[in-house]
Amino acid sequence: MIEPVHLADFFTVFFSAAMVILFGALYALLFAFSRVGQRPGLMPLAYLSYLGLAAAALILARAANLHGPFWTPVVGLMLAGYLAAPHFIFRLCVDTHLVEDADESSLFPTRQGG
Repeated sequence: MIEPVHLADFFTVFFSAAMVILFGALYALLFAFSRVGQRPGLMPLAYLSYLGLAAAALILARAANLHGPFWTPVVGLMLAGYLAAPHFIFRLCVDTHLVEDADESSLFPTRQGG
């Protein structure tokens, strides 16, 4: 059973939930700009924003009474998913575009040699 959030913790829950969203978006944006723009200097900033996301998620879990044998693994899975998702999504996009480029080139072969 979930304990309701104490009124004294309401602001903490609200603020940490907003920080989870903000840091999650910042992590995804910095990760994407680092990979697409070939700017590896942005990747440490992306991982730094992930650390902010993890801290905010742990604060949210504590303030919202999400602890115990069920909720602790759920929070851990959420953090693992946030860490891994941009890697998988970027790989999927790259592979999809490679397939599209290969299909397109086979449909419209270029003339060589006149």
